[in-house]
Amino acid sequence: MTGLKVIDSHTEGEPTRIIVAGGPDLGHGSMAERRRIFASTHDAVRRCALHEPRGWDALVGALLCEPVDSSCAAGVIFFNKAGMLSMCGHGLMGLAVTLAHMGRINSGHHKVETPAGLVSFELLSQDTVRIANVPAYRHRHDIAVDVPGYGMVRGDIAWGGNWFFLTRQAPWPLEPRHIPQFTTYAQAIQDALNASGIGGADGAVDHIEIFGAPGDQSANARSFVLCPGGAYDRSPCGTGTSAKLACLAADGALAAGQPWVQESIIGSRFTAQYQPLERGRIAPTLTGRAWVMAEATLLRDKNDPFRDGMPTA
Repeated sequence: MTGLKVIDSHTEGEPTRIIVAGGPDLGHGSMAERRRIFASTHDAVRRCALHEPRGWDALVGALLCEPVDSSCAAGVIFFNKAGMLSMCGHGLMGLAVTLAHMGRINSGHHKVETPAGLVSFELLSQDTVRIANVPAYRHRHDIAVDVPGYGMVRGDIAWGGNWFFLTRQAPWPLEPRHIPQFTTYAQAIQDALNASGIGGADGAVDHIEIFGAPGDQSANARSFVLCPGGAYDRSPCGTGTSAKLACLAADGALAAGQPWVQESIIGSRFTAQYQPLERGRIAPTLTGRAWVMAEATLLRDKNDPFRDGMPTA
């Protein structure tokens, strides 16, 4: 019987499960190369960790790896129910508190290798983390897509570590009671984008982000984010907030260094800001809170028909 040792955390409500031991040997290449090997050869590990009966739709996973650069605290590959991710902002915060929980880091600045590139974070306290995300930028501005059942929906496409379609067309108040309606609406937008061939610079849009008024005046906006696989983000979404900053910067609506407080659909928050880079790109930083919840070993009995997760639709 084999097992995966995992540590579970949540970042402002969004769960992360990090495989800290028992994962596959992916060699010593870059995180992008190791992600390719993971996806092509060891997808059963991803399914075991995230699919029912051991996981659930909202759970985001990560595989802790030895970095290529020994000055980095770790390497990491993020994934979810639908497949591999390039980066994950809330997951990086979860990784930070997990590494501290394991005794591998102390408070201060640390670097991490991801498939999207080198990122860094500062562990400010036991549960508060500031991350410096990969460069973000707006790819397309004010495009329209015809969404069956909803009409024309306009928005931007931006990169924040993943590809986002961002729109301010929210048919209902951004409150938890409307999560089912927003899930259906966002999936319809995703399907319409795919059907129309509208995507990012190097692939399809994989996240839909819908903005509206915040819960109170101490925040700037509230959002609903639909992730690949059909689950909504309980946190404000780190890569999505980075994509939002890129759009605000491109519009001249947010000055460099000015704080932006982003709420999630459940009211949890990230505080973000950016510095300008060349060619219209920005360097976003985000601060949020994460807590370790559990340590466990996921057992994979060879006689268990669902040792690698249950089939999904």
